[in-house]
Amino acid sequence: MKKLKIDFSACQRFWAVAKPYWWDSQERWQAIGLLVLVMFLLTLQTQMNVLQNGQRGEFTSALAEKNAGRFWQSVLTYLVACIIFVTLQSVNSYLEEKSRWFWRSWLTNYYLQKYMTNRNFYRLGSWTAKIDNPDQRISQDIERFCQMSLVLFMNFSSSLVNIIAFGVVLWSMSHNLVILLIVYAGLGMLITTVGFGRILIPLQTEQLKQEANFRFGLVRIRENAESIAFYRGDSRELNNVKQIFNVVLSNYNKIILWETKLAFFSSGYQVITWILPAVILGPRILSGETEVGILVEAGGAFINVFSSLIVVVRMFKNITRFVAAIERLESLEKVLEEPKASPIDNNTTIDTIEDSSLSLEHITLQTPNYNRTLVKDVSVEMQSGERLLIVGVSGCGKSSIVRAIAGLWNSGTGTIHRPKLGEILFLPQRPYMILGSLRDQLLYPSTNLNISDLEIYEVLKQVNLPELAERFGGLDAIEDWDHVLSIGEQQRVAFARLLLTHPRYAILDEATSALDAKNEQSLYNHLQKLSTIYLSVGHRPTLLQYHHKVLEVHDDETWRVISAKDYNFMSMN
Repeated sequence: MKKLKIDFSACQRFWAVAKPYWWDSQERWQAIGLLVLVMFLLTLQTQMNVLQNGQRGEFTSALAEKNAGRFWQSVLTYLVACIIFVTLQSVNSYLEEKSRWFWRSWLTNYYLQKYMTNRNFYRLGSWTAKIDNPDQRISQDIERFCQMSLVLFMNFSSSLVNIIAFGVVLWSMSHNLVILLIVYAGLGMLITTVGFGRILIPLQTEQLKQEANFRFGLVRIRENAESIAFYRGDSRELNNVKQIFNVVLSNYNKIILWETKLAFFSSGYQVITWILPAVILGPRILSGETEVGILVEAGGAFINVFSSLIVVVRMFKNITRFVAAIERLESLEKVLEEPKASPIDNNTTIDTIEDSSLSLEHITLQTPNYNRTLVKDVSVEMQSGERLLIVGVSGCGKSSIVRAIAGLWNSGTGTIHRPKLGEILFLPQRPYMILGSLRDQLLYPSTNLNISDLEIYEVLKQVNLPELAERFGGLDAIEDWDHVLSIGEQQRVAFARLLLTHPRYAILDEATSALDAKNEQSLYNHLQKLSTIYLSVGHRPTLLQYHHKVLEVHDDETWRVISAKDYNFMSMN
């Protein structure tokens, strides 16, 4: 009973992943229609297979009685059936692949939409994430899910049609043969699902997880290559990635062992079936009761029905991998469907209210897991045109306040009043360089700004990058900007975004930390000429002259607000 419950749960998980496309999407009728056509062609294909099998028995009997006319007629019929069978098989294979292509395309876009909505990509990449490697689940597990779904569907459908078509033929020849076949096949499926399933399915799930961890480890090395090279951390990184890979190999070794046992059982189990039709029908042929060709026809029908009945045994290796992929996608679906803010154990969250100005009202901010309080009862308001600088020792929560304003963190109490996020441009310390042209970089995240090349070149001069476009071949040049630009150049490109888009509010989180004082002064002078209201986070005393007041955050959860002209950075220590 326990095993049946597990199987039923697997079916529920499968439907949770498959339902959006096959039941809820606008493409469902197209998909169902294509599947019905595939099933119709599959039925015709099976009929041709039955005809071929019958003609094999026919020309065997014709040879036995030396009847040339009967022999050549059966050969001709067999050849025609073969041509039709191969044609139907090719068309069916094409339609099956197209069905898989449509499904994967839709399902990938469906998950991508959810992944990028409500900043789920940030939540799933944070320390409170409940699943591992969401990128691998979208890029690889969806492909595996769609492929194996259709492969298994076609195998089970083909098996069902074969059982009906060849079962009728077999039943007309020998009732005992059919009964023996059903009992033997049922015993094999029971041993496979109960004996091997409870071991192989968890191993396959673990393998997918460890393979994803290994791939992620290699990606991290690629993304942090320069830092690793500076630290001369080659040996350490090699040991780390080897340790991850050893876990992959260890689990895979267990899979090999159990799949070998499964293959041994499956092969031995199927080999004996070749002799069963001869044992049952042999006495009738030897006594002259029936023709020798009946054994060929019965043998072909028997193997087809038996192979169809034990489809679970034949496909079990693929089924275990399929169930593992289902579990990973279904868990991703659940996490993406969770509310954006789900307090842990009913802990409180910070309220955010859209307003015309920016202010913090009695904010107590905690880490997302509620393990640490960063600052208590902060209240500060930015009046029209006012500029605020947030300072404090490292780790006190300065950048976390920015995360709270952006809605990325909401653990704590109090209320944040702010404009719509579309009216605020955030400049983090490490700018994000997108995949695209230089023009795309400078206008990011906007996609429809009608800004002339002349304006862009003028802003590049303002951020002290006058020759940047020419260096790479123009504004439409595409490069790996994260690697070809220094961190200082990246910060100036980010500032150019601000000067080009003229947001109502700007929040700069140590956005000039990699720049010298002269470049920093130039950028802030250009920023002050805009109507943009800005808030900065930083450590440098030089920033004071560009702000009206300072919010100083201490590492003991306390804070104070003071006029910028009266603030002394030495007091922070």
